[in-house]
Amino acid sequence: MTKIEREDNGKKGRFVIYENNEEAGEMTFTWAGKDKFIIDHTGVEPAFEGKGFAKELVMAGVDYARKNDVKIIPLCPYAKSRFDRDKSIRDVLS
Repeated sequence: MTKIEREDNGKKGRFVIYENNEEAGEMTFTWAGKDKFIIDHTGVEPAFEGKGFAKELVMAGVDYARKNDVKIIPLCPYAKSRFDRDKSIRDVLS
């Protein structure tokens, strides 16, 4: 069973994905003002690669952005490639 949690200190934060209570990966972000955040890094632990967790992390960020009316600047190469490939999430691009 997987779950994603968001941590945020008001300046930086991360979305963390867990599988069976073990940390499997994270997507880190930095706030750029009050209405947008920069995805700086997306990474999955080697034991959990190939399960689509990186995509789930980016989509959790997209869901958060939509619910909170904020935009995303995807500086991380993986996140940028997700936005390049998936037109349906570009509504949250800054």
